[in-house]
Amino acid sequence: MASAPQAAVAPARTLQQAARDYLSLTKPGIVLLMLVATVTTMWAAADGRLSPWLLVTTLAGTALAAGAANTFNCYIDRDIDAVMRRTQHRPLPAGRLSPAQAFRFGLVLAAASFAVLSTWVNLLTAVIALAGAAFYVFVYTLWLKRSTPQNIVIGGAAGAVPPLIGWAAVTNHVSLAAVLLFLVIFLWTPPHFWALALYKNEDYRRAGVPMMPVVRGERATKIQMLVYTVLMVLCTLALYPLGVAGPVYAAGALLLGAAYVTLGVQALRDATERMARRLFGYSILYLGLLFLLLAFG
Repeated sequence: MASAPQAAVAPARTLQQAARDYLSLTKPGIVLLMLVATVTTMWAAADGRLSPWLLVTTLAGTALAAGAANTFNCYIDRDIDAVMRRTQHRPLPAGRLSPAQAFRFGLVLAAASFAVLSTWVNLLTAVIALAGAAFYVFVYTLWLKRSTPQNIVIGGAAGAVPPLIGWAAVTNHVSLAAVLLFLVIFLWTPPHFWALALYKNEDYRRAGVPMMPVVRGERATKIQMLVYTVLMVLCTLALYPLGVAGPVYAAGALLLGAAYVTLGVQALRDATERMARRLFGYSILYLGLLFLLLAFG
């Protein structure tokens, strides 16, 4: 009699592990940050009068599109993921899922995203989400990532689509405000990702990925990070005179931006891993707080 419960429990644990592995392919942390940008943009576009059904369906479709793009990224990069310490425990290099399983999962997510957004939101939103996912897979992952140190600069356009998705979901068009918000994330991506690359430099060198710190060195990378940060802050402040955001947002964006620039200047004098980690951590906090200010400030 004692063996029956054990036989029943083992498959449940296996299914739970498989579910976790499939979920990890989608990179939930990245998806969550994209959803924050989407929902806050929707709130701003709707002036606070946002339909719950529109919100749920847009976020679901966006999460599915982002998850599909990240899954295909894991599928394509499984060879270099196996070499890098940061990624060698992911499901594909670790052998917990097969490449074919990941590929099919990515296709299902992409198809589900387009179906949800085109059916319950609008066609423009569905096309933008699918285009962003395709750009990430074909332009960034397959072409730029392994060929140029500008990979994350150009490829960052894929991660910058949430404001376009959110605005189009509410208004069925893309405005100047949405384009500015797109530019904010586009300009935020290089200093955010290069901060990670600074303290994971050896990982990228070992994998043969030409990230900026590997190709140009740390100081040149930090100077470029600072330039992008200043341009990003100027874009965030431009939203106030356009009437998209109020004075609370403007004051908060100025303070958050000043702190980011200050950290960037400090990093030029501080070459420690601790400083690079501070920059990376603050970049995530910065973007989340900025978009919350957009919605409620």
